[in-house]
Amino acid sequence: MTTTPHQALDAWIEAHFDEQVRYLQALVQVPTDTPPGNNAPHAERTAELLRGFGLQAEHHPVPTARVEAAGLQSITNLVVRHRFGEAGPTIGLNAHGDVVPPGEGWTRDPYGAEIEDGRLYGRAAAVSKSDFATFTFALRALQALGRPLKGGVELYFTYDEEFGGELGPGWLLEQGLIRPDLLIAAGFSYEVVTAHNGCLQMEVTVHGKMAHAAIPHTGVDALQAAVQLLNALYRENERYHGIVSQVPGIRHPYLNVGTIAGGTNTNVVPGKVSFKLDRRMIPEERPAEVEAQLQRLIEETAARLPGVTVEVRRLLLARAMQPLPGNAPLVQALQAHGEVVFGEPIPAMGTPLYTDVRLFCERGIPAVIYGAGPRTVLESHAKRADERLVLDDLKRATRVVARALYDLLA
Repeated sequence: MTTTPHQALDAWIEAHFDEQVRYLQALVQVPTDTPPGNNAPHAERTAELLRGFGLQAEHHPVPTARVEAAGLQSITNLVVRHRFGEAGPTIGLNAHGDVVPPGEGWTRDPYGAEIEDGRLYGRAAAVSKSDFATFTFALRALQALGRPLKGGVELYFTYDEEFGGELGPGWLLEQGLIRPDLLIAAGFSYEVVTAHNGCLQMEVTVHGKMAHAAIPHTGVDALQAAVQLLNALYRENERYHGIVSQVPGIRHPYLNVGTIAGGTNTNVVPGKVSFKLDRRMIPEERPAEVEAQLQRLIEETAARLPGVTVEVRRLLLARAMQPLPGNAPLVQALQAHGEVVFGEPIPAMGTPLYTDVRLFCERGIPAVIYGAGPRTVLESHAKRADERLVLDDLKRATRVVARALYDLLA
């Protein structure tokens, strides 16, 4: 019986799956909490593991001054290049190694990479060190296949997605170090993502006047003023429910206030309070208009509060990912093989998340999001305690990516 190339890829991935899982465990066991963002050690460990597979990684450290200006400590991005033939496209595979700190509530070691009931537990197990493993072993399977192929595959392992991606893929693109023809970025297994929300993050600092709590009338309470601002913002958030996106998988804009800090002591009227907000923008919205409208709302509300001034500082502006017409070959290949491997249709849709994939699309590079993971972020426990990855999803996603790459390069 003749073995097809797709079957041969499946067989190689099956035979090397234990090795792939050990690779992922080793990646999870090196912390990449961001902040503080000391991620160069993880890149060094990843490069060491890649050498063991015969893959040489280029090290591209981001200048310290730029890293520290972004509030991080160290970033070294990795690039692996493999050329199968002179003609044909270069397909980039991008996953990020940085991740939010574990937080509280874990029932397992966040960096233990423990396996239980077919799931691997650990911070970044699902988002997105899992796709370091998906993409590495998809490339290795293609190499082992030994069939004539055109074009090449490049791995981009970067470390700035949590802070917006400008020092990860953004820096590699800016420096001219990478320029793929097509891109697949880390994602989940049951959908091909072709669009995502944008994100505006702002810090609002409210200034009042400190006073002794025994004579509060001599001060201006910045916390009470901040409450007025927050109420105005939350009312605005209710209005967003009526702004509906036409992109499947994306519903409406929304706003979240994630942190608040201020005051000096319980017996002091607080003179300064600051909070940070996150405004998710649907693809149909214009970021400049969203930012101007929020700025106006904050300033007009503050103007009605005697003795209060506000400062508004932009922390992040990540534009929405817009699908490019050239992404059709990627979408079609991943959907076709996803349906074969998973036994169900794999839809192409949007996601309310924002990612650094937008940086490729902004430069005209067709890109999609696909990789190892469950149907929803909630199932993966990403950014929550006990993040986990179903190992069967890792194996099947690797098969889908390897098969799709073969079709695109054959």
